[in-house]
Amino acid sequence: MPRYTTVDYHTAGEPFRIVTGGLPEIPGTSVAQRRVTAAASEPVDRVRRLLCHEPRGHADMYGCFLVPPDDAGADLGVLFWHRDGFSTACGHGTIALGAWAVESGRVAADPDGVTEVRVDVPSGRVTARVRCRAGAVESVTFRNVPSYVLARGVRLETDLGAVTVDVSYGGAIYASVPAAAFGLTVTPDRLGELVAAGRAVQLALGGSEPARHPGDDRLSGVYGTILYDELPATASGPHQRNVTVFADGQVDRSPCGSGTSARLALLADAGELAGEASLTHDSIVGSTFRGRVVGDTEADGHPAVHTEIDGCAYRTGEHAFTLDPADPLPGFVLR
Repeated sequence: MPRYTTVDYHTAGEPFRIVTGGLPEIPGTSVAQRRVTAAASEPVDRVRRLLCHEPRGHADMYGCFLVPPDDAGADLGVLFWHRDGFSTACGHGTIALGAWAVESGRVAADPDGVTEVRVDVPSGRVTARVRCRAGAVESVTFRNVPSYVLARGVRLETDLGAVTVDVSYGGAIYASVPAAAFGLTVTPDRLGELVAAGRAVQLALGGSEPARHPGDDRLSGVYGTILYDELPATASGPHQRNVTVFADGQVDRSPCGSGTSARLALLADAGELAGEASLTHDSIVGSTFRGRVVGDTEADGHPAVHTEIDGCAYRTGEHAFTLDPADPLPGFVLR
């Protein structure tokens, strides 16, 4: 009987399931190539569906497979997955991986200081800086791949009406639009309408030029729609509340790590993050990330920024999942 072991975390409310045992080998010369292999491999994808879908997961489950890093410069290689497949980046997952790597002893940590956990993901190499006090994880800072603006003022005709969106890259491609453009606010009581709006934007942008990654077509496609509310600024800078709708209707409970990088790229480009200003980024469930630009660079022919996002992750359980050969329902999604 197959047996799969996992350690589960949540980052700002968003689940993250780390698969630690039972996974078949995923061939490839890089993490990016292993993502392509995994998506095309029925035995590998069967494990994703088993651990992500009901009855072991749910429609909004998220997790990862551990794979070898691209080289000795990284501590981990990771393939992120969700309900519909494998993603190119995941900030909340990187934060959880940093906490897990330190708490599990996978990476030797300073019990009263900061330890870097370097992670190779399909979009490149990212870092989780894990702060500990008295041996306990206190917070994690996620440093992302360079983030940049792809397009501004893109006019879309959706089945919910015409809207204008901005498109940016933060390890994955995101469309940003004020929730008010759909007559909505980012609150739990409007969740169904927010999901419909997010899906409508993704559908309208599908296959368009702004949805194409300029350097690597494996990273193309609008991964998510960020619907946001502007809130009164804090002493440190802009304050927004968002919900990110991705993977054909999946909802991020956290403020979305790579999405926060994509928002920071837009804010920096608009001159809204002058000096030491940072973004206070709230989620639909009331959790918060704090993000900032820490440097300028160029990536894929675009002016880009280096970003850092502060958060934390907490262990929720350890599991050993099995599949009874006689079970007629190995996995399903009811939504």
